[in-house]
Amino acid sequence: MLDNLPRGTICIEDMAIGLRRYLRKQVTDNDVQLFAEVTTDRNPVHLDDTYARETIFAGRIAHGMLTAGLISAVIGEQLPGHGTVYLGQTLKFLAPVRPGDVVHAEVEVREIDYARRRVTLDCHCAVGDTVVLKGEALVMAPSRKFD
Repeated sequence: MLDNLPRGTICIEDMAIGLRRYLRKQVTDNDVQLFAEVTTDRNPVHLDDTYARETIFAGRIAHGMLTAGLISAVIGEQLPGHGTVYLGQTLKFLAPVRPGDVVHAEVEVREIDYARRRVTLDCHCAVGDTVVLKGEALVMAPSRKFD
């Protein structure tokens, strides 16, 4: 039993279709540098202005998985929150995110299997009115009941 759940955690018993949570974050040059260091993905389209200007993006872009990580942050911190087990994720990258962009990452409950504690979440990230990423996550939500 989860007695001391953080305030932001939403247990399966309290979920409903359509429930949403989000975060907004400005992606900085430092975020891109740190992500490259942690993952060892040093593709110059992320790190080298001169190189990136000659690509189809005409400038540096953030790693797609850095943007996807914001979805993970919403799931792990808000909906459902702490105690969530990530079971799967699909993603489609629709437009680039650039250093300086403010990303709105949002998840919404689409399906709930209360018996198995499974929740399907629609996920998307947007910069302004442009959806840059969309997908679906399957998670096992925390519960107040014993397993």
